[in-house]
Amino acid sequence: MIIQPRTRGFICLTAHPDGALQNVKNQIEYVKSKGAIKNGPKKVLVIGASTGFGLSSRIAAAFGSGAATIGVFFEKTASEGKMGTAGWYNSAAFEKEAHEAGLYAKSINGDAFSDEVKKQTIDLIQKDLGQVDLVVYSLASPRRTHPKTGVAHSSVLKPIGKSYTNKTVDFHTGVVSEVTIAPVENDEDISNTIAVMGGEDWKFWIEDMKAAGVLADGVKTVAYSYIGPELTFPIYRNGTIGQAKNDLEATVTVLNNLLKDLNGSSYVSVNKALVTQSSSAIPVVPLYISLLYKVMKAKGTHEGTIEQMQRLFAERLYREDGQIPLDDASRIRIDDWEMASDVQAEVDRLWQETTTENLSKISDIAGYRKEFFNLFGFEVDGIDYEKEANENVPIPSIAS
Repeated sequence: MIIQPRTRGFICLTAHPDGALQNVKNQIEYVKSKGAIKNGPKKVLVIGASTGFGLSSRIAAAFGSGAATIGVFFEKTASEGKMGTAGWYNSAAFEKEAHEAGLYAKSINGDAFSDEVKKQTIDLIQKDLGQVDLVVYSLASPRRTHPKTGVAHSSVLKPIGKSYTNKTVDFHTGVVSEVTIAPVENDEDISNTIAVMGGEDWKFWIEDMKAAGVLADGVKTVAYSYIGPELTFPIYRNGTIGQAKNDLEATVTVLNNLLKDLNGSSYVSVNKALVTQSSSAIPVVPLYISLLYKVMKAKGTHEGTIEQMQRLFAERLYREDGQIPLDDASRIRIDDWEMASDVQAEVDRLWQETTTENLSKISDIAGYRKEFFNLFGFEVDGIDYEKEANENVPIPSIAS
């Protein structure tokens, strides 16, 4: 079928398999161009492996360190006459490229919050790999059914205490407007958001894996977080999502104690603001990212997810000297270039000036749009979107 993008708000309803394959190939080539990650991981589990930072983590581990990888995700399958999701096509592309390179790669499609998928994953590790030496936790979901209580929790994106008003942009039309977001009405909104996006599920994974004996001596585990600039604090870091991120970061201490007898370690990496399906849904953030891209590209410091993950692995988690630099809250900071004082000062200046009329001149809104569509395999250089595409692309390890 001929596949074209169809959007509804910040969601693209279609995905292109050929564009996804090219995106994955581009990321692989970048990792290979940087050379081998010395002392890198060899057997890796990525939870939330089909898009964004999770997908790039899997690529960095496999093609930077020659690692065998297992990826867990929850995506809509492809079949004849019916498109899969972008994450399905990304994962199919990754397995294809990994297998052609002689690398072990298998995937599990299901609810990573569930005990069933945890057991299925552990069984696969025991059968094929024995143990893993890196566990990446990169889940991004708006809902979670708690595996112990059966209660369904939904996260909310709201400030706490008072309403928040600031500029935002419709990145499809380029219209800059003002948005006001009402605060949470009760503590239940906060606790539900923590239940979905906090550290409890990460802890459950590590507890179950340790009990099953599938964590190697010296194992590392890392989860991803974000802080961002003060202008987004009310809606992000000081809002409901920020409370969940605080809980995620606090889980590091719990996991370090749990992994002590394995000589293991746990980390949270604070990553750069990037165009993702999640970030596109947060008011204010798309405008901030558009301005940030303009500034960082001009300075030559812009990175995408693959540049971020390659640098995380090579210059932080697996540094040759073994010394992982942490901030005063014991976090890895891969947002260091974003949060540089000169970058933030310039973004602040542009923020004050931004209007609908000058948006295309002072921001990189065109780059934002392109990256948004790239997430779904569209607007990828070298792809002819007028040609028929095969929508029925299987993932070899889980194809029926």
